[in-house]
Amino acid sequence: MSNRRAVPAVLASIFAFLFFGLGNYLGARQNADSDDQIALLRAEIAQLKRRSTEVTGTAGTSGVPAVMPLVDDNARASIIADVKRQLQDEMGLLPLNLLRDRSNSFVELYSYDDRGSSSYGTAGYLGDGYFITVKHGVVALNQDGQSDPRKITSVKVMYKGQLLSARVIDAGDANVEVDPGDWAIVRVKEKIDLTPLNVNMAYGFDFADPIFRLGNDYSKGIILSTGYVGQRTSNKLVTCLTDGHPGVSGGGVLNRDGELVGIPIGRMQGDYRFSFILPLRPEMFRKVPHFGS
Repeated sequence: MSNRRAVPAVLASIFAFLFFGLGNYLGARQNADSDDQIALLRAEIAQLKRRSTEVTGTAGTSGVPAVMPLVDDNARASIIADVKRQLQDEMGLLPLNLLRDRSNSFVELYSYDDRGSSSYGTAGYLGDGYFITVKHGVVALNQDGQSDPRKITSVKVMYKGQLLSARVIDAGDANVEVDPGDWAIVRVKEKIDLTPLNVNMAYGFDFADPIFRLGNDYSKGIILSTGYVGQRTSNKLVTCLTDGHPGVSGGGVLNRDGELVGIPIGRMQGDYRFSFILPLRPEMFRKVPHFGS
């Protein structure tokens, strides 16, 4: 019985010795591998340090100093202006600060009639309390032949969260919407701290010219939309590809210089992307004093 018990003990001792030796071998091998990896890493770092004096910038010209020569303020301003001008010419974009500034020149417009109904649109500021908008936003059109025509009793503009009463000063001869005579001038008596729009009545509306439309989309405030000029129509309007959502009538159409060149007055029935622009003309400003008569 004692001999049988001695055999397993001997075997256990042998296996323990083998595993101990194997463990020492693997540990030594792992340490050697780690030392080799560390040695290789140190060699790579040393090589990179030696080569660091040989690298150049990515300007495409060898031997350019690491530090660019100083540029004076005038030269820097000229470079920046030139880059902005190229971006504007090539992409048809307005600088963001200019767009923000122009958005402050438009207000929400609301009208109320004798039937208890109301409507909303947009008006662009011209200075001295004068605004330009669409006639159908401030005058009830297409009332001929009706025994009891609807009448608009009050017009208001939203200024700094308050509704100010506005009076119709002048209007075109339109009897229907989307008409060359569908324009109006309104005025408020309160002092208005808004940026007057720069008006351009000679804009050509060339095909595919980029334009910027600002209007009171769905009575949610002044919202920007971009689009392109289509063509002139037989009734002296201009077609364009830009959003014609309810409420944008009377808003502004700007060119790439940020000038007011027209007002959106309507859209194709059932198509909110195909809309109509009324180009500005001197007749519209005949009763705005600082524009002359």
